[in-house]
Amino acid sequence: MDQQKQRKYVIQGDILTFLRGLIIGKVLTLIVITGLFWWLVRPSLLVRSNAESSSNKSAENTSEAQSTFQTVADVPINTFNYGGSTTWVPIRQIVDSQIQSARPELQLHYVQPKNDRLSSSTSIRMLLDGQLDFAQSSRPLLAEELAMAKQQGFSLEQRQVGMDGIAVVVNPSLKVKGLTIDQLRLIYLGQITNWKLLGGPDLSITPFSLSSKDAEIEILSGGNKDIKKPAFSSNVQYVNSITEGLRQVNKTPGSIYYASARAVVPQCSVKLLPLGRTATKMIPPYREPLVTPQQCPSQRNQLNVDSIKNGSYPLITSLFVIIKHNKAQEQQAGDTYAKLLLTDQGQKAIEQAGFVGVNEGK
Repeated sequence: MDQQKQRKYVIQGDILTFLRGLIIGKVLTLIVITGLFWWLVRPSLLVRSNAESSSNKSAENTSEAQSTFQTVADVPINTFNYGGSTTWVPIRQIVDSQIQSARPELQLHYVQPKNDRLSSSTSIRMLLDGQLDFAQSSRPLLAEELAMAKQQGFSLEQRQVGMDGIAVVVNPSLKVKGLTIDQLRLIYLGQITNWKLLGGPDLSITPFSLSSKDAEIEILSGGNKDIKKPAFSSNVQYVNSITEGLRQVNKTPGSIYYASARAVVPQCSVKLLPLGRTATKMIPPYREPLVTPQQCPSQRNQLNVDSIKNGSYPLITSLFVIIKHNKAQEQQAGDTYAKLLLTDQGQKAIEQAGFVGVNEGK
């Protein structure tokens, strides 16, 4: 009997040992399989996690970077008078209408000069005289204008919101490859009067220009407000509009004219000249390849935006909002208008109007 019990206990012990070993083996196998699975899957999970994290950060950064007319704070509630040069006309038509739609509390009232031409000089003078609350200029402030403001007890600030180039055009039949900035100035000073001196035909030069002080500043000073500006030569013929200038150049052999690149680069009736600071490096105001008159108007030349942005094009004008610093609502209005134009939405609208924005990377 004792032997039977002893044998029974031995058998039961063997069974328990077997079961224990079996369970431990399965557990170890499960651990190994789980570890192997995690080792294989973990890299893809990390990649996915990092991708999702990067995507979320990118979305957050994009959201933060995109400023609109609605994100500008402290917009004054009132009607404000403003004015500016003819260069700004497309912005007044396209951009300002968008601002008015988005921020109706800021009422913009354009004031037409009564006895003078549209120009930066006229609008700045009207600002100094109290007729405008802020002004739109296509040139820098002059030292004399800053001095006049100081005499009246306030200061003027120019805040850049865009850029444009000045394009030079000639009669389509003229065989000239390009001009340097110095050659262009000497033409308008009357010191170069025949195209043969510039590698062209024996033909008298007939220079045309808009009739405004700004026109002389653009060509003769190169945007330097402190330079002494000699007057144009008496042989310069004046026109009242860009359209008239293009028409005169088209019908006058040996003629030359200059105006906003945004306005004249797409035109079919004239020849666009590359310009250079030196004769060895000429930069066209248009994006190459050149669209020929035969291809126009089904195709049109496009503005050379890159050369204006990087400063390689030698004749660039800046678009400025002129702000009157007098600690009153005029200052707030000018500051707000500049801020609106410098938002991402404002910069896109300026480019939509044909100009070049100043906010990089947006």
